[in-house]
This record gives sequence, structure tokens and C-alpha cells, in this order.
Amino acid sequence: MLFVDNENITDARINLAIEEYLLQQLDTKEDILLFYINGPSIIIGRNQNAIEEINRDYVDAHSIHVVRRLSGGGAVYHDLGNLNFSFIMRSGMEDISNFKKFTAPVVKALNGMKVPADLGGRNDILVDGRKISGNASFRTSRGMVSHGTLLFNTDLGVLTQALNVKPGKIESKGIKSVRSRVANICEFLSEEMDVQNFRLRILLSIFEDSDQIPQYRLTEEDWNAIYDISTRRYKSWDWNYGHSPDFNVQKVQRFASGEIDARINVQDGLIQSIKFYGDFFGKESVGDVEYILKGVRYERESLGKALQARELDRYFGGIGVEEFLEFLC
Repeated sequence: MLFVDNENITDARINLAIEEYLLQQLDTKEDILLFYINGPSIIIGRNQNAIEEINRDYVDAHSIHVVRRLSGGGAVYHDLGNLNFSFIMRSGMEDISNFKKFTAPVVKALNGMKVPADLGGRNDILVDGRKISGNASFRTSRGMVSHGTLLFNTDLGVLTQALNVKPGKIESKGIKSVRSRVANICEFLSEEMDVQNFRLRILLSIFEDSDQIPQYRLTEEDWNAIYDISTRRYKSWDWNYGHSPDFNVQKVQRFASGEIDARINVQDGLIQSIKFYGDFFGKESVGDVEYILKGVRYERESLGKALQARELDRYFGGIGVEEFLEFLC
């Protein structure tokens, strides 16, 4: 197995591109171990509805990246106190769901630091019944990836708020996250260390039988391909939001002019239809607003551009664009 150093990059959109590149394009038959630490970000499963998983107001206000990964499973929060590991395998693809095989080296390393960790359920690592790691996997014709998180010293308050979806009725075909009681690994350590020292301890434990850690260093050509993947996929709104399963959302709020009930159908991230009901007062038919919003991305910026030339108080009685966008999004 080769270790690949991501050169301390903390952008989730690049780190996931590194992982994809190592699996899909790197010309080697060796298995690979990759570590990465991401800045504040929410990583959602391939089959999830992004909007259903996040508190969008909080995420936007705190500049938290939302990035869709290639594997399934639920949404997870990453920050600089979270270490991520990825086993990229060229063989043994029959082990795609054998999470115990890939978490065992990590559990062993944790046990070596006197953290009483063990695999719990199907794909989590637990300590005293609290989740410190979630794992997921995917495969292609080139091999498979089994990757997971290690909550070392993550801000659990931010985690709770970022993944706490604001009230609103959403009917979605996406896979929903199961919220678990989580904990940080640092709570269970008998010695002080930071996340970088923790990373080194895990690395040395996994390669304990090697005189030196065998490593592959990414070349300029490799990095060019990685940045291309990052731009085309992981920095793309179409992938991160538009790839969400079709869903319907209902928003209901009382304003000074009356109650507005919005029913929105979204496919591929675009509004396919929107209808407004309620006892609000307006001078003109809301059908005009429904018409101009059809085909628009279901996100604040795109909706704002579509509505910027409209005097909404003519339709909803005294409601401004910003207030209306807050309601819809």
C-alpha cells in the first residue's frame, strides 16, 4: 500500500477530487491510503437531497462548503478538527460493504492510544456508545474506495446547527441522514495531542510493519488533472445541488398582508412548478410570479435575479424581495 500526502490542502472540493483521481486515473496497481482534513464543510451522500440535509441560512452565513461525494450514506460535517481517511483499493472489490475490514486498522490505532473504540452497527466506529466515525464506500471498474471520518476535536455546536434543517415540509426521494449521538476522540485520550499528531499516530500504526512509509508524491500533471475534476464536479452547483433527487417543498408563513402557502416542485435542482395559495391581498395575479420562477434554480441568488425587476407588493401586498426570498429559501 502507498500513502499519498495531500500537501495540507483543506478544501473539501479539492480533496474529494484527489480521491477520485487516485481511483480513476492514477496509473498504479498499488492500493492507496489517503488522509485529508477539510475546512468547514458539509459532505452529503450521493443519493441525498442537499437542501433537506442542511440549515441553508446557517451554512451561507458561515461560508460552509456543501459538497456531494461519490459514495452513499448520510451527511457529515467536517472542520479542521476532523481527520478523514480513504482506502483506495485495486483488488478485493467483493469487500465493498465489509466496513469492518477497513475500519479495523483505524480501530487498532485508536486502541493503541487507549481509546476503547470498536465498530458499531454496520459502518460506524463507537466509543461508549457514541459515534466518533462514520464510513461509506463506492466502486467503479477501476477499484473501490472505503472512506471515513474521525471526529478528533470537531466543533460539535457548529455540527448541530449546520445539519439542523430549518422547519418546512419537504417530500423527497433522497436518502435521509440518521442523526446520532456523537463525540470527539480527544475526550477519551489520556495524553494531549493536536490533530496533526493524531494523524501521524494513525499513519504510523497502519504502516507499523514497514521500515519506512511507502509514498507516492503527486506530480504537476497529477495536480492539473485533480483541479480539473474539482472544477467540473465538486465546485459545480449542478453536482452539489442539481444532482439532488426530485422533491416537493411546502413553505407556509403569515405576513402583514396575510398567509402565503407556497408549493414547489423541484427536479434536477430547477423549479418545475410553483403555486401560491393563501389569504394575502394583491393587486395582480400571482400567476405572473409563478411563470417567471419556472425553470429557475432553487437557490437564493438565482431566485433573486429572476425577481429583481418585479414589484412583489403588487402581488403579495407589502412584501419586499429580500423578505420573499427568505420565505422561499
